[in-house]
Amino acid sequence: MSKSVTLPGNRYQETLTSEYLFLHDLFLLYSSIIFIFRASITCDILGSVDQDRKSLRKKAILLRKDGLSYNEIKNKIGTSKSTLSYWLKNVPLSLEHKKRLYTRQIQILSIGPHSQRERRKIEIDKIINDASLEIKLPISLDSYRLAGAFLYWAEGSKKSTLQITNSDPYIILFMVKWLKEVFNIHPRNLKAWLNIYSQQNDIKNKKFWSELTGIPFENFGKSYIKPLNKGYKKNNLYYGTIKIAVPKSVNMKHRIFGWVKATLVDIESETRLIKQKWQRLSGIKRPINL
Repeated sequence: MSKSVTLPGNRYQETLTSEYLFLHDLFLLYSSIIFIFRASITCDILGSVDQDRKSLRKKAILLRKDGLSYNEIKNKIGTSKSTLSYWLKNVPLSLEHKKRLYTRQIQILSIGPHSQRERRKIEIDKIINDASLEIKLPISLDSYRLAGAFLYWAEGSKKSTLQITNSDPYIILFMVKWLKEVFNIHPRNLKAWLNIYSQQNDIKNKKFWSELTGIPFENFGKSYIKPLNKGYKKNNLYYGTIKIAVPKSVNMKHRIFGWVKATLVDIESETRLIKQKWQRLSGIKRPINL
């Protein structure tokens, strides 16, 4: 009969295997305990969160039934308007509550420092102030010359001598100073005429423009008095419309248009081609009453 022999090496291997299995089982037991513990905590947290949301929803519904707006409810319970919209979409409002919310909305839109009009004014002021910082002063002579050239191109006369007509004191004073700086034309050499309404004081308006521009009072010609119409609204800041003319200045006017043309050279060919394509439109006669 053959006898089995247990070698020392085999016994050592069996001992290691037994210890490994014990540690493996212990690790699985520990992992299971940790998993169960975490799952329990997660369920408690989720349950608590769900309970809080239900509580907030009930509170929001009660506040809405009391006639509060979404903004008012949001400020009280700290929930977003999108969530409130979902929660409260089927909550009806009484006629009295609707009137209150409508009246409050109109008040917000029309009065107070928090009105949309006031907020928009603040936004516009900020845009203008920020944009003004983008311009480095003093501007170069070329930039200054082009600023006046394009302003004249938009507001000035195209058919006669160099003339510009406007009611904005800023535009008029800029152009008077521009003429002196660019063409060395002093205000005393300029001519001026006013276009005013019949109830305005001709002498006082001439004095205003004379003081603003430096054009001598005696250089003002006879004003054109416009008849009062039904659409006239009194404006205390309105000083009439002034036309300023530079005698013997046809060539100066053409120089201005030359500066403008040089600036627009990149679009000249494209504009000319489109105008030729639609040339027939320029042949349509204007109605007699225009």
